[in-house]
Amino acid sequence: MRRTYFANKNKNMKILPFNSKMISSCVNKINRKTGEKSARFLVPLIVLLLVLPCSCNYLDYTETSNYTKDEIFLEFGRVHAALDNIYSYLPDYFLPIDGSTRACATDEAEQVLSTSSVQKFNDGSWDASNTVDDVWADMYTGIRAVNFFLVNIEGQTFPLQKYQTDYAQQQAGAAFWPYEARFLRAFFYFELVKRYHNVPLVTKVLTPEEANTVVPGSFNDVVNFIISECDAVIPNLPASYATAGVGYLNETGRATRGTAQALKARMLLYAASPLYNTSNDLQKWSDAAKAAKVIIDGGLYSPLPDYSTILNNLTSKELIFERRLVSAENYFEAANFPIGYEGGNTGTCPSQNLVDAYEMKTTGLDINAPGSGYDPAYPYVDRDPRLAATIIYNGSAWKGLPVQIWYGGKNAPPKVNATKTGYYLKRYVVEAVNLAEGQTTTAKHNGVIFRYGEVLLNYAEAMNEAYGPEAAGPAPLTMTALTAVNLIRTRAGMPVFSPGMSQAAFRTKLRNERRVELAFEDHRFWDIRRWKIGNTTTAIYGVDVAKDASNNITYTRKLVEQRVWNDRMYFYPIPLGEIYINSKLTQNPGW
Repeated sequence: MRRTYFANKNKNMKILPFNSKMISSCVNKINRKTGEKSARFLVPLIVLLLVLPCSCNYLDYTETSNYTKDEIFLEFGRVHAALDNIYSYLPDYFLPIDGSTRACATDEAEQVLSTSSVQKFNDGSWDASNTVDDVWADMYTGIRAVNFFLVNIEGQTFPLQKYQTDYAQQQAGAAFWPYEARFLRAFFYFELVKRYHNVPLVTKVLTPEEANTVVPGSFNDVVNFIISECDAVIPNLPASYATAGVGYLNETGRATRGTAQALKARMLLYAASPLYNTSNDLQKWSDAAKAAKVIIDGGLYSPLPDYSTILNNLTSKELIFERRLVSAENYFEAANFPIGYEGGNTGTCPSQNLVDAYEMKTTGLDINAPGSGYDPAYPYVDRDPRLAATIIYNGSAWKGLPVQIWYGGKNAPPKVNATKTGYYLKRYVVEAVNLAEGQTTTAKHNGVIFRYGEVLLNYAEAMNEAYGPEAAGPAPLTMTALTAVNLIRTRAGMPVFSPGMSQAAFRTKLRNERRVELAFEDHRFWDIRRWKIGNTTTAIYGVDVAKDASNNITYTRKLVEQRVWNDRMYFYPIPLGEIYINSKLTQNPGW
C-alpha cells in the first residue's frame, strides 16, 4: 500500500502535549475529527495519548477501552501508525498563518485581507500574549512523541509476527524507524531555535512536573544536538526507500539520508549567519559549505531543466523532502486564484519589491543598472523566466484568458479583494483546478521542505563568505561559489554570474538570486532574520495599472504599506502562557 506523510492541514491528531494545560484541547481536537486522516491511525494514536503520564483524571485508561501500550509496540502496523503521527507535526508549508502564507510577513508579498493574523507581523501588534505562528506547543508535542517512541521501540523484534512470510522485510523496514524519529526530533528543534533562539533541550519522556521546570538550553547546545543527531542517522537511513529492500517499497515522503544531510547543511548555514555568528567565525561558514558539498558530491539529486516543474512534482530529481497533503485539495487555489475567476478570493499578492528582483534575461543585469535593457513601458518583457513562472501580472494568460489588472478590469480594483499590489500568486497554485460551483476539481499538493536548488545556493553562500567568490577551499571544497550559483543560473535560462566580482558584490547578487529562485518556498522570512536585514524590508510596493481610451497601458509604482520593524522581531517571544507555567524560561530580549 502506498502511504503519504503530510497528514492534513488541520493536524488534529496529537500524542501528548508538552504541558498538561494543553491536554484538554488535544482531546477536543480528536473529538472534532474531520475524517481527513486515515481511520486506521485513530485507535493507536488515541491510546498513545491515554497511556502517557498525565495529571488529568478524566483521561483514565482501562484495558477494555483499547490497545495497551505494550500491545501497540508488538505489532508492525500499530508502531508504524505511531511514527506516521509524528510526521504530522511537520509545519504547514501552504497556509500556516490564518489562511495566509508567511511570505505576506516579508517583502515578498502583501495579504489582501487586512484582518488576517499575519498582519500582526507587519503592524507590530504581536507580543508574548498575542503570538503569531506560535509553534512552541506543537513542536514540543512532536518532540515528546519522539522521545516516547524511542523508549518503546528499543529492542522490539515483533516476535508475534515472526512467522509471517514478509517478516524479514517488515523487520528491515522497522530498523529505519528510530532513525526517522530522531531526524524528526532534530527538525522540530530546528523549527524552535530559528524562532525562539534558546529553548529547552529535552531528550527523554518527562512527567508534567518535570516538563514544567526545564531550563532553556543555549542556541549552540541545541545546534550541536541537531548536528549530532543528523550525523547519527545519516549512515542509518537509506538513500531511497524504493531501493532499500524493505517491506514498504512504495512508501514515499519519509526521511532519507539526503533529508538528514539537507537539515544538517541548513542548520549549519543558519548558525554561520550574522544573526548567530556575531564574530563572523569563518570556520562556521566552511563547515556549512562542507555539509552542503556532501549532498552535491552524493550525486542523488540534480536541478530540473524546467523551473516551472519543481513544485507539486513527486518524481522530481531535485526534491529531497516534502510535506504533502493526504488527499487532493483545492483550498490553496480558493485562497489565491485571482479575483474575477470563479471561486477566486485572492490572498497572497506578490510585491513590486519581488518583481523588481527579477533581472533582465538578455543582459543578466538588475533592471535599474545602466544598459540593462529594461523598459518601464513594457515592464515584463525580456525578464528572468522565473518571473512568469512565479507571478501573475497584467496580461498574463490564466485559464486561457489574459489577466486584466488595469483599474476596472475583470481582475482588478475596485472589485472587492482585488490584488493590493497589482499582482497575483502563481507558485504552488494549480491552474488546472476548477472552482466553479458544481464543477469543482482538486489536485495533489506537496510543500517542498528541502530541494537541491537550495543546497547549491547554501553552498555558494557559505563558500563566498569563507573563501570569496572564485576560490576553492580545502578538500572537499573544490567547487567555487561562482560555479555553484551558475548551475542555478543556467537552469533558469539566465546569463551566468560574471567572474571578477568582489565578495561584497557577489553577496548582494547571490542574495537576490536566492530570493528569486526560492520565492514563496518559505525562505525569505527566515533569510531576512538570519541576515539581519529586517529594517531594510519595511516599505512594500505595488503597481497601479491604468488603461486609457486608446488602450494604452501605464504602470505606476506605488507604496502599498509602510511596515513596523523592531530588532526584537529577529526572534519570537516565548509565549507568555509557557512562562507562567515554567518560571525557568527566559523571555527573549525586547519582549
